[in-house]
Amino acid sequence: MPSLNVSFTDEELEGVRAAAAAEGKSLKQYLHDLGVREMQRQRFVTGATTWADRLRGEFDDAFPDEVPPSERDGAAAA
Repeated sequence: MPSLNVSFTDEELEGVRAAAAAEGKSLKQYLHDLGVREMQRQRFVTGATTWADRLRGEFDDAFPDEVPPSERDGAAAA
């Protein structure tokens, strides 16, 4: 696996080290886990957005008063 160099300012590195220590992890493990968590978060957001987009029309039909004015039949926002 290739090596990766990441640069931080002294202040940033101090904050990252403190966050790693607060979780009881080494700096290396903390940065690894941070990257993994971000990938998982992005997958969750993508899935949630796709799910919401599929249901948006059904929700708008069931709750017409909840549709923002700017999105009602192309009407301008009040």
